[in-house]
Amino acid sequence: MFESQAKVRVRYAETDQMGYVYYGNYAMYYEVGRVESLRNLGLSYKELEDMGVMMPVLEHKSKYIAPGKYDENLTIKVKIPEMPRVRIRFEYEVFNEKEQLINIGETTLVFVDMKSGKPCKMPEVMEKLLAPYF
Repeated sequence: MFESQAKVRVRYAETDQMGYVYYGNYAMYYEVGRVESLRNLGLSYKELEDMGVMMPVLEHKSKYIAPGKYDENLTIKVKIPEMPRVRIRFEYEVFNEKEQLINIGETTLVFVDMKSGKPCKMPEVMEKLLAPYF
């Protein structure tokens, strides 16, 4: 299993009238976690796109446990629990500054050949980078 983490500070524009993180912004936090986890692995989203592979989101799940609040520095823990093939699944845990779990989630993305628009296998370079974790 591959694990990584990223930090994000809650900006005022990401909160609702109560000062809580608006629920839709967790999808953006998941994206920050995904992008940084791949960067920590040694491969950026841009490099994947330059190889002709995009990764659209196929499925998104989120469970809200406690509110994130304005100006908190959140930690997004990301896991890739199984070796990807044509799809890649990410699991997320979001913690506040008190290390309290405030949100859990999951996204499934699919590798797509940008020329054909059809699903494809995970790029070989990514498979090699992930192999030691599985």
